Amino acid sequence: MLLMKETAWKWIDDNHDKLTTISDTIWGYAEYGLCEDKSSKLIADTLKMHGFKVQQGVAKMPTAIIAEKGEGRPIIAVMGEYDALPNLSNKPEPHKEPLIEGGMGHGCGHNIHGTTALAAAIAASKAMDKHDVKGTIRFYGTPAEENFSGKRIMVNHGLFDDVDAALSHHPGSLNVATLASSNVISGAYFHFHGRSSHAAGNPEAGRSALDAVELMNVGVNYLREHIIPDARIHYVIEVGGGQPNVVPDYARSHYYIRAPEQELLEPIKKRVMKIAEGAAMMTETRLEAEMSPGGYHKIPNKVLSTIVTVNMRQVGSPEYSSGDIEFAAKIAESFPNEDRVNSMRKNKVPDWEKYVDTDLVTTIFDAWNDGTTSPGSTDVADVSWITPTMEFNTCCNVNGAPGHSWQFTACSGTGIGHKSLIFAAKTMAGSVLDLLQNPEHVKQAREEQLTRMRGKKYKQDPTVEPPLEKARELAETYSGKK
Repeated sequence: MLLMKETAWKWIDDNHDKLTTISDTIWGYAEYGLCEDKSSKLIADTLKMHGFKVQQGVAKMPTAIIAEKGEGRPIIAVMGEYDALPNLSNKPEPHKEPLIEGGMGHGCGHNIHGTTALAAAIAASKAMDKHDVKGTIRFYGTPAEENFSGKRIMVNHGLFDDVDAALSHHPGSLNVATLASSNVISGAYFHFHGRSSHAAGNPEAGRSALDAVELMNVGVNYLREHIIPDARIHYVIEVGGGQPNVVPDYARSHYYIRAPEQELLEPIKKRVMKIAEGAAMMTETRLEAEMSPGGYHKIPNKVLSTIVTVNMRQVGSPEYSSGDIEFAAKIAESFPNEDRVNSMRKNKVPDWEKYVDTDLVTTIFDAWNDGTTSPGSTDVADVSWITPTMEFNTCCNVNGAPGHSWQFTACSGTGIGHKSLIFAAKTMAGSVLDLLQNPEHVKQAREEQLTRMRGKKYKQDPTVEPPLEKARELAETYSGKK
């Protein structure tokens, strides 16, 4: 088995520069979810070059990809994301300096995410060919994780129904195949329609949509005291009017509402909706609300976590160059060390005191967080209800630096990100080969998944469609200025 893995790992080493160039190219594209045209094309074209049968535009998403090689079972999936985030553009420098003012940036490392899965799929397929391994390796290019939950749309279209196990990698600040669950998330747009007037000449004739947005936000902020501690509510005002001397006749807020499970989310959503209705009544405006049903929480899998952890240790954690270490040290100067301490304590990192002065963590941890819930959300969770799934983390961001930040964008486009990519790609390729060669592992992972689901089932809705027009509109808004 190790010989087979070494074939895959050698291919990754031999193609190190090509893979890091792909990652850096996607980093430079920095495209909004559902609009990752150049990134998805680059990935699809690369897979075609290596003999994969590639489908593009699946589940009515132009940038979604399914590619496979091999035949028969088991079918092992690897998932790659490549969408970027608004207002996080930054040069690959250890200080805040936008590459494009107000532009997009890979502040969650999805340029690495997508390239990891690409590299692992190709490398595993090379080992399968050389060592005559039966089964199918399938790559899923999954758009819009950050905004429109592309995997959820793919799941609802039945595209994961025949998969035996799925692996994903997410850049982070630690090396761990986490066993934490995740929050369920529901996105919501609140459109308020009022009546414009001259704000000084005849304000009594106006009905301010912005007043409604602001009153709703005040009400929701008072609600926070009366929801469960693990829930999260956050929002932005996307449209707030034009000039101060015109009473805004239209305003819009965008909310995310999160809770550990669907049944805990629903009561919070209803209360938020009542507050929105109250704000409309107080301002005599008209409310239109678009609230998504919400996804599912993640089903962890210890069988897959163990396989991934073993492969991490077989590969060995990265060795950082003096340049990497210097870069990370400068990044660490951009935030107080108490942020690092608070992050590790909050996440209950084992022996966290050892890492108080560590910028780049090389330890490979055993997962310690089974039975806990991450405050974040991911559409990987939806996949985990269909097939046994594991998303693992490798160190890319500086220990203690926030996620969704310029610091993460900077690291994702440098040698630190490259090392996270190569380490993760080898880990994923080795894990894929383990699953292809050991059907008992697949069976055990499936049994564990069913046990953790506690008799509940995922309710698929094949009518779900991606909001392509809205995505294009927002992509233009967030394109920034060079």
